[in-house]
Amino acid sequence: MVFAFGRSGGIFNRPKPRMNESVQFWLDQGQESMDKALQHLQFELSKLRAGKASPSMLEDVRVDYYGTPTPLHQLANVNTPDARTLSVQPWEKSVLSAIERAIINANLGLNPSNDGHMIRINVPPLTEDRRKDLVKRARAEGENAKVSIRSARRDVNEECKKLLKEGLPEDMLKDAEAKVQLMTDKMISKVEEVLATKEKEIMTV
Repeated sequence: MVFAFGRSGGIFNRPKPRMNESVQFWLDQGQESMDKALQHLQFELSKLRAGKASPSMLEDVRVDYYGTPTPLHQLANVNTPDARTLSVQPWEKSVLSAIERAIINANLGLNPSNDGHMIRINVPPLTEDRRKDLVKRARAEGENAKVSIRSARRDVNEECKKLLKEGLPEDMLKDAEAKVQLMTDKMISKVEEVLATKEKEIMTV
């Protein structure tokens, strides 16, 4: 049997490995949830154009393909010939008109030009008001990410507290709470870094 000295100088049996594993399981789950929140934020921010053409601007466009709403990238190749232009080359020319309508209906503020072979989109420079609006949207997405991260922290803490009834020592619970708080602080800092980078990108003329 393995012993460890407690704070009072006495000895006690170490918690069963199963308890250690249970705590670690929930810590890992929390980290995974926080990572997903950050990844979702990065994905959403990638769709906020900062004055430069990017294929991600058309990420949410769905085309009516024989009655089925289909992601644009499944029907065409989207490229950026230059910083101000998007080109959409469909695999089938028969869907050109449907793609054009889908881009217009997506209300992205873009005006597609159909030459019968492909679609070109000129991405106009952003106005000052538009840039400020995009910064607000970016910050809102950042707040959503923070809420998700804090929710993950709460879930981990609640699950670990349940383990007390199964014999988890109080000091191990405190240790788990400290670890999940460090995880939370680290991920919130990453959110702030991602937001700062995006805001600079948006506001740079």
